[in-house]
Amino acid sequence: MRALRILLIVVVVLGGLFVAADRLAVNFAEGEVADRLKAQENLDTAPDVSINGFPFLTQVVGGELDDVEVTMDGYEATAGGDGTETVRIDDLRAHMRGVEFSGDYSSATAATASGTATVSYAELLKAAGSEPAQIAPGVTAGIVGLSDGGNGKIDVALEATVLGTKLPEPVHVLSSVTVEDNKVGVSADSLPVFGSVKVTDAQIRQITDFQQAIDELPGGIQLDKVEAAKDGVEITVTGSDVRLAG
Repeated sequence: MRALRILLIVVVVLGGLFVAADRLAVNFAEGEVADRLKAQENLDTAPDVSINGFPFLTQVVGGELDDVEVTMDGYEATAGGDGTETVRIDDLRAHMRGVEFSGDYSSATAATASGTATVSYAELLKAAGSEPAQIAPGVTAGIVGLSDGGNGKIDVALEATVLGTKLPEPVHVLSSVTVEDNKVGVSADSLPVFGSVKVTDAQIRQITDFQQAIDELPGGIQLDKVEAAKDGVEITVTGSDVRLAG
């Protein structure tokens, strides 16, 4: 019995040492990947990187990590055009699966990736333009606010001047939000009427409908789905052969 107790103690101690070594190794690897991502994506601060699954060391031996979670806030993505404009992406969270890496962690590529991100309404409003425009003789209008319209819709607030008189209250338009070719699109479901002045649908949509390009997301992940929510537009991102580093 005494020998059995000694054996159990040895097993527990060795197991504890292995767990400690495993955790030290995973913490080092997480830090290395975070630093590489910071440099690669030109970030102000290193992202949070979590390597999931236990034990880590056996995954290292196999040369592939099961699941790596990357979280970053305030990522500045290119907003199309000549690359001088950007759009801020908040709370970007991505799960990378099947991550193959080099021995010194200088390169790492995930077989697949999926995640979520948010673009605030204030940030999306920039794409709509801040200056009112004449949409018909005697009618000037512009978007002054975006907010949650409920049921996945965006409430678009228009400020309008008709025949020299500014309307006392903004005109609200319920709009749908879609994504295509890495562009978030906002399109009015129904169009407002501006008194007795005849304004065509095409003229009104010059103001109500707009797009926001979101290019060069980390590692080459792409926009997949989008939906209006309380604090902004919630985006689903996906990708394959996504570069974490290198």
